[in-house]
Amino acid sequence: VYRWNRAVYGVSGGVAHLRIENRALPSGPTVLDEIANAAFFFGLVSGLLEEIGDPRELLDFRVVEESFFAAARHGLEAKLYWVDGARHPAAELITQRLLPLAREGLAEAGIDRADVERYLGVVEARVAARRTGARWTLDSFAALRGQGEDRRDRALVAAMIEGERSGAPVHEWPLAAVPCAQDGDGAGLERVGQFMTTDLFTVREDDLVDLAVSVMEWRHVKNVPVEDGQGRLVGLVTHRDLLTLLARRQSRDDAAVAVREIMRRDPVTVSAETPVREAMRLVCESGVGCLPVVEAGRLVGLVTECDLLRVAERLLARAARGADAESAVTTCPPLRRGR
Repeated sequence: VYRWNRAVYGVSGGVAHLRIENRALPSGPTVLDEIANAAFFFGLVSGLLEEIGDPRELLDFRVVEESFFAAARHGLEAKLYWVDGARHPAAELITQRLLPLAREGLAEAGIDRADVERYLGVVEARVAARRTGARWTLDSFAALRGQGEDRRDRALVAAMIEGERSGAPVHEWPLAAVPCAQDGDGAGLERVGQFMTTDLFTVREDDLVDLAVSVMEWRHVKNVPVEDGQGRLVGLVTHRDLLTLLARRQSRDDAAVAVREIMRRDPVTVSAETPVREAMRLVCESGVGCLPVVEAGRLVGLVTECDLLRVAERLLARAARGADAESAVTTCPPLRRGR
């Protein structure tokens, strides 16, 4: 069951019913984009029925399914099957076949011509710019690589809000960017939650150690949190623990070992609100390579030595720039007074 074709059970007036919600329309992200999507969809459905009849008689389901996944993966760069049996570039198919059909369908439905051109014009310009809402998000995400999860996410949300308030359709938006005042200088990096890793892979106590090893290899990490069935942190498996186990295995039979046998049961943890300086102190004093971030007993993130080093590098660079600026002021020769 795809998320946009959702079975919904409800009760209305004491009578139970089951309905299928067809959520075919992509999100805006602006109201203008949303209405343009709706105009294109409904105009195209009307135009297709009038022009070619029932498409099920002309297109095999397997062909439609292939085009569906191609569009989901590649967007406007996809190649899609049409009723002529050939595959066409999505952009070419939209501009040369689908938009004319949608215009005819909306005109037949009595929609004002000016409204038709306004909203379908947005779709046409979007195709020409090769930028949908999804493409804008992905391009912005790529442009913000290396900024840290919290700063990247805040920059994306701020750019979306600004773009929506501007009233411009999404294909006209500039890519999201971190404000210059914060760009690379460590400004705003005061709490652990602002740069912690939230894309986590975890294991359970009953899992075999081999799974933890595989996770470390897949993710290129040295620490794997251990959770219970309710998402509560119960331990931590480190690269050092695995090396110790490997040394023990050389002197006995190579039997299966569960995670619970080698995990650290009371790892040092922090919260998302923990100050960066406190996190650095904990790492130095405890000698651990990472700090699980916990809220109400549940694991929400992870901060590693590498994360803290990156923050320290930015803060040091910022301090150095401030010292250079102060030095420039103090060593500047005095101004001559005019006579």
